[in-house]
Amino acid sequence: MTKNDEKNDIDKMTFEQAIKELTGIVGKIEQGEITLDDSLQQYERGMALIKHCRGILEKAEKRIEKISGVETEESQ
Repeated sequence: MTKNDEKNDIDKMTFEQAIKELTGIVGKIEQGEITLDDSLQQYERGMALIKHCRGILEKAEKRIEKISGVETEESQ
């Protein structure tokens, strides 16, 4: 799987799917179940998952602000 394929794969994940995979990655790394090279690859994927989750949360926050009519400090 290429980096582009992995990014597209992550981009299609729901927040819950990404958190579940991230939890699994953390568990494997913490338990030492994988090699150092695999740990680094999983760490990299984990960082991409975190970025994806943050993006989803930011969109949800903006949507809530729009629904509730609350303006952010940035837009004032």
